[in-house]
Amino acid sequence: MTQALNSKQIEDFKHQGFLIALPVFSHTEMDQLNQELPNILSLLKPGESTKEIREWHEASRLLFDICMDKRILDYVESLLGADFYMWASNFFIKEPHSMETVGWHQDAYYWPLYPIESLTVWVALDDVDEQNGAMRVIPASHRQGMVEHRRQEGDDSVLSLQADVSAFDPDEAVSVSLKRGSISIHDDKLLHASPGNASSQRRAGFTIRYSPNRVKCNLKINPHFRVFPARGDMCRINPLGEIPTQRYGRLFREHQSIEESGQKREKEFWVKKISEKGK
Repeated sequence: MTQALNSKQIEDFKHQGFLIALPVFSHTEMDQLNQELPNILSLLKPGESTKEIREWHEASRLLFDICMDKRILDYVESLLGADFYMWASNFFIKEPHSMETVGWHQDAYYWPLYPIESLTVWVALDDVDEQNGAMRVIPASHRQGMVEHRRQEGDDSVLSLQADVSAFDPDEAVSVSLKRGSISIHDDKLLHASPGNASSQRRAGFTIRYSPNRVKCNLKINPHFRVFPARGDMCRINPLGEIPTQRYGRLFREHQSIEESGQKREKEFWVKKISEKGK
């Protein structure tokens, strides 16, 4: 088993739910990636937001190769073990002076996956800090399990379904500041959010989702779910995706999270899931 993280980092992730500023890509690699990014953005249709760039790793070898970069997989293996797959990616780009925010939420609340034990890697394409809208996390909030999410209207959040954080103190949140080319990793139950970008500097990030091979998707909710084996034995309980051949490509797809499918989260069902996993 690869041990890219030391024992303290692994314990910190278990207790805090996230890790910050893990080095991956060099300045030269990031220069190249940012030079190629316009080729991906050009595939958006007029009026589409960069938030539409979801799962394009299924069509773009450039994005697929980022998701499968050995250095990232080494970190993930230290946390998930030797058998896991990659299944999702997104771009989150906040242009200068963007008022869009992301309300408090848990990633796992949106995903029809069981058991709940996935994680997200956040790749910084730019330097990220409080001024340009860095993600904020509530340390150790993942240890409380799933919390209620309610529909919120009338704010600047791109999410309408947001977590009830009344049992937590948002003042204890910390900003995930990153240098470009580095990554953060967070647990799928960690409460996180991000403010708008009040600065004159872009804030671009690329997220990648990984799960142990034992995690199964409810295909009735998301029939488009596809996995790409990353380490260890091939995942045989979910449909496999095909590795793309063209460097720049896009998907035309209706994405299906639990919220997007119109499904409701059954509280008792999720409590049962968490108790079975064992916090």
